[in-house]
Amino acid sequence: VQLVESGGGLAQPGGSLRLSCAASGFTFSSYAMSWARQAPGKGLEWVLGIYSDGRVTRYADSVKGRFAISRDNAKNTLYLQMNSLKPEDTALYYCVRGLDGSTIRGAQGTQVTVSS
Repeated sequence: VQLVESGGGLAQPGGSLRLSCAASGFTFSSYAMSWARQAPGKGLEWVLGIYSDGRVTRYADSVKGRFAISRDNAKNTLYLQMNSLKPEDTALYYCVRGLDGSTIRGAQGTQVTVSS
């Protein structure tokens, strides 16, 4: 299993970023996937999950109306569209195979920093 996150960077408050996760080594279309994040000095926070059929489950109320998860099973890719970013969204974002509680995640994550 390999999960490689990309798309992070520095954004201003109110800005947008789109994260991607390239998956390989397993049948991507058969698995639910999630995004989780870890802010400095804090534990892992589950953000959004998506089932293999595209149904979405939200874990974090703080991203409601601002973040959207999607997937392209033909490209074996998971996405996280982040709009109206806030400083408190600053974290290392991980792509996870499975739903909340899964331990199969990208090794590196992608850093998102929201600051003016």
